[in-house]
Amino acid sequence: MVQKKNSDGSWTTATEPVRPSSGFVTDNAKVQVTSPVTFADGTLARMASWTRSYWSGDDHMIESAHSSVTTKGWCYFKVDTTAPKAPTVTTDGTYSLCTANACAAGGGPGQGGNFYFKPATGETNIAGYEYRLPTWPGWHSVTGSAPTKLITPELPGTQTLQVRAKDNVGAGRPGATTSFLFKVAEGEGASGRWHFDDAAPGSGVTTAADSATTPGTRHPLTFHTAGAGFSSLARRGDQDRSFWLDSTVAANQTAWADTAAPAVNTQASFSVSTWAYLTDDTDYRCIASQQNSDNTGWSLYYSSGIQRWVFLWSWYENGVRKYLGANASAQGVPLKTWTHVGGVYNATDRTITLYVNGRPQGAPVALGTSGRPATSDGALQIGRAGFSGGFDNYWRGRVDEVAVFQRALSDGEMAQEAGLIDPDTGSTAVELVGAWNPDGATGGTLADTVSGYGRTLTLTGGATLDGETVPLDGVDDTATVPGPLVDGTGSFTVSTEVELDGAALAAKSAGYSGQVVGQRTADGSAWGLWFNQTGTEQVPQDDGTLKDVPVGYWRFGRLAADGRTYTAVSSESTALTDERVRLTGAYNAQDGTISLYLDATPNDVPTAFTAVAGTGDFSAGRAYVNKAWGDYLPEKISDLRIWAGAPANDMQVENMIGG
Repeated sequence: MVQKKNSDGSWTTATEPVRPSSGFVTDNAKVQVTSPVTFADGTLARMASWTRSYWSGDDHMIESAHSSVTTKGWCYFKVDTTAPKAPTVTTDGTYSLCTANACAAGGGPGQGGNFYFKPATGETNIAGYEYRLPTWPGWHSVTGSAPTKLITPELPGTQTLQVRAKDNVGAGRPGATTSFLFKVAEGEGASGRWHFDDAAPGSGVTTAADSATTPGTRHPLTFHTAGAGFSSLARRGDQDRSFWLDSTVAANQTAWADTAAPAVNTQASFSVSTWAYLTDDTDYRCIASQQNSDNTGWSLYYSSGIQRWVFLWSWYENGVRKYLGANASAQGVPLKTWTHVGGVYNATDRTITLYVNGRPQGAPVALGTSGRPATSDGALQIGRAGFSGGFDNYWRGRVDEVAVFQRALSDGEMAQEAGLIDPDTGSTAVELVGAWNPDGATGGTLADTVSGYGRTLTLTGGATLDGETVPLDGVDDTATVPGPLVDGTGSFTVSTEVELDGAALAAKSAGYSGQVVGQRTADGSAWGLWFNQTGTEQVPQDDGTLKDVPVGYWRFGRLAADGRTYTAVSSESTALTDERVRLTGAYNAQDGTISLYLDATPNDVPTAFTAVAGTGDFSAGRAYVNKAWGDYLPEKISDLRIWAGAPANDMQVENMIGG
């Protein structure tokens, strides 16, 4: 029974259906009723129901208790078909609303401001709100009709805070959105920045300039011992330089660089950002550190004990060394690859956070009240760590693009540091780490004579170079390079020309997958460019016969252990056979997505991807899936290249593959 309340306070029965209209239903059967009643918005109504149990046909019946004519047993409800209107949003003044004629910058990255949410005029049933910034992956929520929320933007520049009210209907119905446009002031820039592009390798130059532009004293780095110098292999790509600490002479393996005075005040919030290329993991290896005369300090390093990157805060109590570390989320650091490693100390919250490839590694680690620096007089060390007046943990490899900030960078700002975006062009810095072109080459090996990293592609299974391509039969042929070539959790790009063997693929069944090129993990695929066959079709030939032609799609991503399920982006059209096609796949670590390009044309949409660091061989023509080699692909590849870094757009892709 459903009743409506009248203006005089009385109730009128609107409907009293009996269901089923004929016959009976069995125990626990679901009975549905479509109400014939139409209610106007705001109408208060109530509903009651009861059941009748029959036995011996319909001769005997027991009826459950009724609702009374007062209030007992009634379910009251009010009809509301209208979602909430756009709410009112104001601030405490840290950030202000941009108008058509004015948009004043306020606050800064990592600096919170209070935002006040209120219902639109006339709204009386608001139970909460949903809100989000563009840098957030989803909506956040807060309860209450007029709450206050501290919003902390991560990046400078204009931001749009979206807010929508939720009413008390059901679980809460979101309504129209208010878009609050405001501008975040630029955060203070790096207090020290070292590009290490000062001189060529072997030049004899032993200093690196501090190129930071913020007010204050500059702190050049001085190199120490013959094991320190410049390298032509650097993270910003062609013509760049990095800091080299990779001598094969044992006496020169305790090299480092340092500033003459502190480059950052450890008594206040600070951040450090670096690019690391580790060549030896047999011992602890420090990228950067600072130790003060009171034995407080920090270090950013590789731990051979736990096989992870670590941002460590250390101090001494009663002559005993104490420390707390923020550790990388995943075990394993790929050697001879470029990895962005950063750390943030928040003096207000007394926490430290480690970043790997621009992403925070878990929640900030609380330091508590211990280990507060009484002074900050230690020099910045690159390539070693200080312990109780001495030094150890010398770096082996290369270090590049070191920067320190006298404030706690936000997550978004650290991601920007890792992205290496050119502010003038909008392009990202990419470093070619592998290039193999078989033009004119024969035999069973193909050297990389272009990138400078000197890795060799080796053919097995009977495959040999034909002077134009790397031909692989799809049975047991493969071409491999000891890997990994890139840190798969960081941004990277892979590109190759490929020609599929249509005749060989015509014999394959639907669901077949073959890997063009890719990187493995210890037990499966890390990532790869793939051909996934969906079937065959008969195509008329010039002589009137029908030919079976394989039909499938290009994919970039990872094939699961079942050999069927992809986490991948796909080509929008079917893959061509017996013709050369340029495929390019890119992983953007800063937004966690993968992209696929045919020539320089993007296919599909950037897709979320859970990256894993690769280990073992980089392979062409086969894949490592479910702890076994397989997925051999009949193909010819040429002009294979791989970069550390991902392109910012398709124009940059065209520039990369065109050279």
